[in-house]
Amino acid sequence: MSQHVEQMAARVDARLAAQVKRRETVTGELSYDVAAADLVAVVTALRDDAGLRFEVLIDVAGVDFMDYGRTEWRTVSSTSSGFGRAANRSGTGGAHEGPRFAVVYQLLSITHNERLTLRAFCVDNEDPAQDTLVGVHAGANWFEREAFDLFGIVFNGHPDLRRILTDYGFIGHPFRKDFPLVGNVEVRYDNEKQRVVYEPVEIVPRTLVPRVIRDDARYEPELKGRS
Repeated sequence: MSQHVEQMAARVDARLAAQVKRRETVTGELSYDVAAADLVAVVTALRDDAGLRFEVLIDVAGVDFMDYGRTEWRTVSSTSSGFGRAANRSGTGGAHEGPRFAVVYQLLSITHNERLTLRAFCVDNEDPAQDTLVGVHAGANWFEREAFDLFGIVFNGHPDLRRILTDYGFIGHPFRKDFPLVGNVEVRYDNEKQRVVYEPVEIVPRTLVPRVIRDDARYEPELKGRS
């Protein structure tokens, strides 16, 4: 872990120790959790404090922690990673405890040549929401619209919160873990109506778990049990 990073971490602690909590990262970079109620105040301080000066908002991304850390196969004889883990048979939550949705902010200090990640969990799982950062960083506008569109996270106070990537009339939020892989509706052009129409999807949802089917001499019934 570089001395430069630790010097910046000390400045963050000196200014915001009561409002942020540092998270361990593999790379040792600056990464913090912040309560939703303190988000705007913390980001403003990170921007304006002369010792911090994180004046650029690089990205805003929604995160759905549903099934996070869930091990699909309950066994000690085979790996818990790889193919097969894509299946979710039970539909229950995973190992993650706490709020389901979070918003992650990537900040850059040009002044000090340093980056910082800030994560804020949404308090309500049914209607996830955060306060907008448009008043602090104007560039948050479209980033927050994207998180709203794909995850259904509402940003209170946003000046124009509407979908930005999906089509008009789209139903649901496609980056949520429980959004069906085949979607909710299908689109086609109707020659009689002379327009595009939306209809309920006709594909039956399936769980596709790769498996190997072996069919050779070793599996002949008369050969079973022989060495």
